[in-house]
Amino acid sequence: MYQIGNIYFITAIAVIGGGLFGFDISSMSAIIGTDQYNCYFAQDGTCGGPKSDVQGGITAAMPGGSFLGALLSGFLSDKLGRKRAIQIGAIIWVIGSIVVCASQNIGMLVVGRVINGLAVGICSAQVPVYISELAPPSKRGRLVGCQQWAITWGIMIMFYISFGCSYLEGPIAFRIPWGMQTIPAILLFIGLFFLPESPRWLGRKDRWEEAHNVLTLVHGHGDPNAKLVQSELRDIKQACEFERQNADVSFMELFKPNMINRTHIGVFTQIWSQLSGMNVLMYYITYVFLMAGLTGNVLLVSSSIQYVINVVMTVPALLYVDRWGRRWTLVIGGLLMQTWLYANAGLMADYGNPAPPGGVNGKAEASWVITGRPSKAVIACTYLFVASFAVTWGPVSWLYPPELFPLRVRGKAVALCTSANWIFNFALSYFVPPAFENIQWRVYLLFGIFCTLMTVHVFFLFPETAGKSLEEVEDMFLTKTQAWKTHVKRNGGTAGSSGGGNGGKGKVSDPENSSN
Repeated sequence: MYQIGNIYFITAIAVIGGGLFGFDISSMSAIIGTDQYNCYFAQDGTCGGPKSDVQGGITAAMPGGSFLGALLSGFLSDKLGRKRAIQIGAIIWVIGSIVVCASQNIGMLVVGRVINGLAVGICSAQVPVYISELAPPSKRGRLVGCQQWAITWGIMIMFYISFGCSYLEGPIAFRIPWGMQTIPAILLFIGLFFLPESPRWLGRKDRWEEAHNVLTLVHGHGDPNAKLVQSELRDIKQACEFERQNADVSFMELFKPNMINRTHIGVFTQIWSQLSGMNVLMYYITYVFLMAGLTGNVLLVSSSIQYVINVVMTVPALLYVDRWGRRWTLVIGGLLMQTWLYANAGLMADYGNPAPPGGVNGKAEASWVITGRPSKAVIACTYLFVASFAVTWGPVSWLYPPELFPLRVRGKAVALCTSANWIFNFALSYFVPPAFENIQWRVYLLFGIFCTLMTVHVFFLFPETAGKSLEEVEDMFLTKTQAWKTHVKRNGGTAGSSGGGNGGKGKVSDPENSSN
């Protein structure tokens, strides 16, 4: 079968798996404020929609399923391959979307979203692994970061589809968008047949001829003796030979002394991404803008602007993240996000007032009212927060974890890191609606504190991986290079420490003979 060799086309198809998460976010955020949804799933006999804790449960069902899917993905990926694991995720997504589209009650909706979550968990964990194992080091950040860009496109496209369908009468207004979610998954499933398997996974399975052919196709432009092809093949063989000298891999290996540091870094990269508050604001932006005095179509259009900002502001990160590096991109992102969150908390505390009983327009979650110029400042700070996340933590939180781990544990390690993302997404999705109802503007203060803590954590403990081969990153951890002394490795040389004492040749050291 014909296989695509252009790494950009390979990435474009693979990251559709990330777009599934984006479709899910806006298929909920664009719909929870509509009369059609609130009347159909009402619990009070009127059109008030689900109660705040029930709506939190509906939203949280997807990340709850994603937590399980991410954990499962490591086993699927290691046994069947990166490509087949993603295809399984696509099939599960189609099944879940059909259940969601046909939902007759809240219970059925929750079940469908859990199934969708399983698919998102598998794809979100394994797409970055797949791309990172195919991409050359000089382009790895840009290409893996496309996962986040696909998420932003999925959010924006589905939001406008849902917005257009909001003019329809009755349940069809939300059934059409929920049914259309199957289309990208079908395209992903078919497209993956034309993509090569990860050469690193093939090498681990002793399928060296196939691995060499993939490297020739993707990196050599048909020349099996190209310098990059031979270099990558040599690095993969060295890594695989080292791994054969070690016991079979289990999740417990991620918590051994020679691995626990990078496990903690990878897990907290995903945890902090959620605790920044970005995804929950994406889900519940309509509540924030209701509190700022926006209603009707103005509310939906204003909400959609943040999705456009999210798409546009991800582009600079994709172009320059390999030049900027990972560390400083995350540090600066944390500083900017906390600024806008603290600003919103201050504006709401000083200029806002409690909403009437039952909340704005009968939405208990919209429990605070702010009007006039301060309300416009809240909207502006919200947009600036989205822009700050999109250009920093958005793409880097996906591309950084796969770079931290050696091949023998990468599938399970990234699965564990991604599962941390989803369990915190689950908790926050459930927590935020009642939080808006009960602690009101202090929600912003809470997320601002999280952003302050993440900034300090990254500065002191997160090493730089940009420009380094996956094997050089391994050596950097084995030599216990201090995080703030690591820098971006440039082509043809290193700015600061490359994190290894191997002359930058990517040789993997034996951890039993290295201090860690």
